[in-house]
Amino acid sequence: MEIGERIQKQRDYFAGGATRDVTRRVELLEKLKRAIREKESEICDALRQDLNKSAFESYMTEVGMTLSELDYMIKHTPRLARTGKVRTPLAQFRARSYEIREPYGVVLVMSPWNYPFLLSLDPAIGAVAAGNCCIIKPSAYAPASSRILKELIGSVFEPGHVTVVEGGREENTLLLEQKFDYIFFTGSVNVGKTVMEKAARHLTPVTLELGGKSPCIVDRDARLSLAAKRIAFGKLLNSGQTCVAPDYCLVHEAVKEDFVRYLIFWMEKMAGKQPFSNPDYPRMINEKHYDRVMGLIKGEKAVLGGCGSRDTLQIAPTVLTDVDPFSPVMREEIFGPVLPVLSFQTLEEAQQMIRKRPRPLALYLFTEDQKKARQVMEKLSFGGGCINDTIIHLATSEMGFGGVGESGMGSYHGRYSFDTFTHVKSVVEKATWMDLPIRYMPYSGWKEKLLRRFM
Repeated sequence: MEIGERIQKQRDYFAGGATRDVTRRVELLEKLKRAIREKESEICDALRQDLNKSAFESYMTEVGMTLSELDYMIKHTPRLARTGKVRTPLAQFRARSYEIREPYGVVLVMSPWNYPFLLSLDPAIGAVAAGNCCIIKPSAYAPASSRILKELIGSVFEPGHVTVVEGGREENTLLLEQKFDYIFFTGSVNVGKTVMEKAARHLTPVTLELGGKSPCIVDRDARLSLAAKRIAFGKLLNSGQTCVAPDYCLVHEAVKEDFVRYLIFWMEKMAGKQPFSNPDYPRMINEKHYDRVMGLIKGEKAVLGGCGSRDTLQIAPTVLTDVDPFSPVMREEIFGPVLPVLSFQTLEEAQQMIRKRPRPLALYLFTEDQKKARQVMEKLSFGGGCINDTIIHLATSEMGFGGVGESGMGSYHGRYSFDTFTHVKSVVEKATWMDLPIRYMPYSGWKEKLLRRFM
């Protein structure tokens, strides 16, 4: 079936009203949850094929988080979909005011290859909970995950409701030429600009979940070993192919040497001194990205790693020191297991270094000083972040996740997902048993006095 035909089929399905029934929405989310549990081993196998993710990491970062989001939506969708009453100003007496939450219609979810299961289903769950029809376009770079997604979605939803479109650039281009009611894109900044440009032609609203260089600030009062351990965890997860991975470290010069020593210790502890022999160590998604990351390392001083295996597309955990702030590795998002470590003298200096760059998707601060923590969190602009940890701020349905500036626009997770895929209609229902004459011409002095009192 052609892409245009698929979209029309979804428009017809949406127009039929089948997605409006909130009880039915919840039933389908419950069915999806059961299907994921039944196919969990197949999903993990697919992630192993695409990225060499272990079953443990696949569940922790993809399957488990998807199930958690489903639990939230199953529980809260009836409340989130409810028509909400609001106060009516005295000037509109006698009336009642309320907000109706309605789905946009047919939405497109374009997902990336680094977390192909989670980042396809998480936004789609919000779209379904809000009552939309949805086309999911997974990345062609993760073909095994794309196949299992198509099979999974096909076992739960009618094609007119939710469907998966596989393929590469040609399919992406064809999809973006179509008119959707909402587009949700997760991926690179450059492609995000193209998505927004294409959407603008139809005045289609978009959410863009992009990336950027997410910094870690390690102040001199931080618990260095624990900071290094948690930063190593965030950096090595999915071999650094995480949009909110620590991209570079700014460490107070007084503790830099000790911090680097701890960082080396924990990276070797987690991945092993021979990471290419570790069966659970993920790989780069393909040769293109392997070569790109290896190119960023070239010419830099590596105190750990700095090497790769092109046969397995794995890059060793790498720590770089004495890095030029304007070198290639500091100009683009690394998206690999490579961590440059730079130093600063004062916390204000570190903040200035961050302000000179595009606003990041995440920021991490390690300090025992709560006053410093509040200052940094309030003064710097970033999508979201953690104090004394990395990554975990996105692992909840209770807070929105999204970027700012070049790292994205809009947010999702939990109620934020529901709101993203929902249009709120404001309605005033006016009584007919009385009609105040103040607003009608001809105007007069006494009408103006009453108007000013009412308003």
